[in-house]
Amino acid sequence: MARGRKTSLTINLTSEERRTLLAWQRSTTIRSGLLRRARIIILVADGVPITDIAAKVGLSRRFVYKWARRFLEQRVEGLADKPGRGYRRVPRQATLEGAARHGAAAG
Repeated sequence: MARGRKTSLTINLTSEERRTLLAWQRSTTIRSGLLRRARIIILVADGVPITDIAAKVGLSRRFVYKWARRFLEQRVEGLADKPGRGYRRVPRQATLEGAARHGAAAG
Protein backbone atom coordinates (compact mmCIF):
# COMPACT_ATOMS: atom_id res chain seq x y z
CA MET A 1 0.00 0.00 0.00
CA ALA A 2 1.26 3.47 -0.84
CA ARG A 3 2.32 5.68 2.05
CA GLY A 4 1.65 9.40 2.40
CA ARG A 5 -1.32 11.69 2.47
CA LYS A 6 -4.25 10.94 0.25
CA THR A 7 -5.06 13.49 -2.42
CA SER A 8 -8.44 14.43 -3.78
CA LEU A 9 -6.89 14.29 -7.25
CA THR A 10 -8.21 11.21 -9.00
CA ILE A 11 -7.60 10.15 -12.57
CA ASN A 12 -9.53 7.32 -14.15
CA LEU A 13 -7.84 6.17 -17.35
CA THR A 14 -9.66 4.47 -20.16
CA SER A 15 -8.00 1.29 -21.39
CA GLU A 16 -6.98 3.12 -24.59
CA GLU A 17 -5.38 5.99 -22.64
CA ARG A 18 -3.49 3.57 -20.40
CA ARG A 19 -2.23 1.66 -23.47
CA THR A 20 -1.06 4.91 -25.07
CA LEU A 21 0.76 6.11 -21.96
CA LEU A 22 2.40 2.71 -21.42
CA ALA A 23 3.50 2.66 -25.07
CA TRP A 24 5.09 6.08 -24.57
CA GLN A 25 7.03 4.68 -21.61
CA ARG A 26 8.37 1.80 -23.72
CA SER A 27 9.33 4.06 -26.62
CA THR A 28 13.01 4.78 -27.21
CA THR A 29 12.43 7.78 -29.48
CA ILE A 30 9.93 9.84 -27.49
CA ARG A 31 11.00 13.14 -25.90
CA SER A 32 11.90 12.82 -22.22
CA GLY A 33 9.37 15.46 -21.14
CA LEU A 34 6.49 13.56 -22.70
CA LEU A 35 7.75 10.32 -21.17
CA ARG A 36 7.87 11.96 -17.72
CA ARG A 37 4.32 13.30 -18.11
CA ALA A 38 3.01 9.87 -19.10
CA ARG A 39 4.65 8.37 -16.03
CA ILE A 40 3.09 11.04 -13.80
CA ILE A 41 -0.40 10.33 -15.10
CA ILE A 42 -0.06 6.56 -14.72
CA LEU A 43 1.21 6.92 -11.16
CA VAL A 44 -1.61 9.33 -10.21
CA ALA A 45 -4.15 6.94 -11.75
CA ASP A 46 -2.63 4.09 -9.71
CA GLY A 47 -3.16 6.06 -6.49
CA VAL A 48 0.48 6.82 -5.67
CA PRO A 49 0.81 9.88 -3.37
CA ILE A 50 1.84 13.13 -5.09
CA THR A 51 4.99 13.49 -2.96
CA ASP A 52 6.17 10.02 -4.00
CA ILE A 53 5.42 10.74 -7.66
CA ALA A 54 7.39 14.00 -7.50
CA ALA A 55 10.38 12.17 -6.05
CA LYS A 56 10.22 9.37 -8.64
CA VAL A 57 10.01 11.63 -11.69
CA GLY A 58 12.30 14.37 -10.41
CA LEU A 59 9.81 17.24 -10.43
CA SER A 60 8.19 19.32 -7.71
CA ARG A 61 4.71 18.54 -6.43
CA ARG A 62 3.52 21.72 -8.15
CA PHE A 63 4.38 20.31 -11.59
CA VAL A 64 2.82 16.94 -10.80
CA TYR A 65 -0.42 18.77 -10.02
CA LYS A 66 -0.04 20.92 -13.15
CA TRP A 67 0.20 17.92 -15.49
CA ALA A 68 -2.52 15.99 -13.70
CA ARG A 69 -4.91 18.96 -13.98
CA ARG A 70 -4.04 19.48 -17.63
CA PHE A 71 -4.67 15.79 -18.29
CA LEU A 72 -8.06 16.00 -16.56
CA GLU A 73 -9.00 18.99 -18.73
CA GLN A 74 -7.63 17.87 -22.10
CA ARG A 75 -6.81 14.16 -21.66
CA VAL A 76 -3.81 12.77 -23.61
CA GLU A 77 -3.66 15.76 -25.98
CA GLY A 78 -3.00 18.02 -22.99
CA LEU A 79 0.34 16.34 -22.30
CA ALA A 80 1.93 17.72 -25.48
CA ASP A 81 4.08 20.85 -25.40
CA LYS A 82 2.22 24.02 -26.22
CA PRO A 83 3.27 25.61 -29.52
CA GLY A 84 5.57 28.58 -29.47
CA ARG A 85 7.84 27.40 -26.68
CA GLY A 86 11.59 27.46 -26.89
CA TYR A 87 14.17 28.95 -29.23
CA ARG A 88 13.03 30.28 -32.58
CA ARG A 89 15.54 29.49 -35.25
CA VAL A 90 16.13 32.15 -37.91
CA PRO A 91 16.82 30.74 -41.38
CA ARG A 92 20.43 31.30 -42.47
CA GLN A 93 19.40 32.91 -45.78
CA ALA A 94 17.41 35.63 -44.00
CA THR A 95 20.41 36.36 -41.78
CA LEU A 96 22.71 36.75 -44.82
CA GLU A 97 20.28 39.08 -46.60
CA GLY A 98 19.99 41.27 -43.52
CA ALA A 99 23.78 41.49 -43.18
CA ALA A 100 24.13 42.39 -46.87
CA ARG A 101 21.61 45.23 -46.54
CA HIS A 102 23.34 46.66 -43.50
CA GLY A 103 26.76 46.28 -45.08
CA ALA A 104 25.69 48.14 -48.23
CA ALA A 105 24.20 51.01 -46.19
CA ALA A 106 27.39 51.39 -44.13
CA GLY A 107 29.72 51.49 -47.17
